[in-house]
Amino acid sequence: MTIPAMVEGGKASAGPPLGPALGPAGVNIGQVIAQINEKTKAFAGMNVPVKVIVDTKAKTFEIEVGTPPTSALIKKELGLKEPVKETEGEKGKKTIGNITLKQLLNVAAAKKDQSLARSLKARVKEAAGTCLSLGVTVEGKNAKEFTADVTEGKYDDQLKGD
Repeated sequence: MTIPAMVEGGKASAGPPLGPALGPAGVNIGQVIAQINEKTKAFAGMNVPVKVIVDTKAKTFEIEVGTPPTSALIKKELGLKEPVKETEGEKGKKTIGNITLKQLLNVAAAKKDQSLARSLKARVKEAAGTCLSLGVTVEGKNAKEFTADVTEGKYDDQLKGD
């Protein structure tokens, strides 16, 4: 039995959605919640996808933690509180912040296991695309300009690696 849920990092509770779903599974809800909170505390303030895999016969469980959406990671790097109002950063019209290449590298590293991109350079370009839709500039530039610079190789020294 697999129970998927979105929980706030480090603040899962026995209330909905987890408690009612775990009750019939016969596992210790307190232990499950404690383990989820331990595994998600690094994502405090962000919603995190979690899967609780329960073996109902053995009454055991396993926790799989995903990574928050790229937009949430970018907002965390910028120090913005969730939720950012839709009107605060309109694509191409309003800017809600500027992210550095180093911060964008942190976002790309966090998404490494869930990204289909095969290289660090491609993951950085994916994250920059999310910046565009959020109204975030990268290194003081429009995200499209930054992505074009990455494609041209202007940041190749910083983007070496996987």
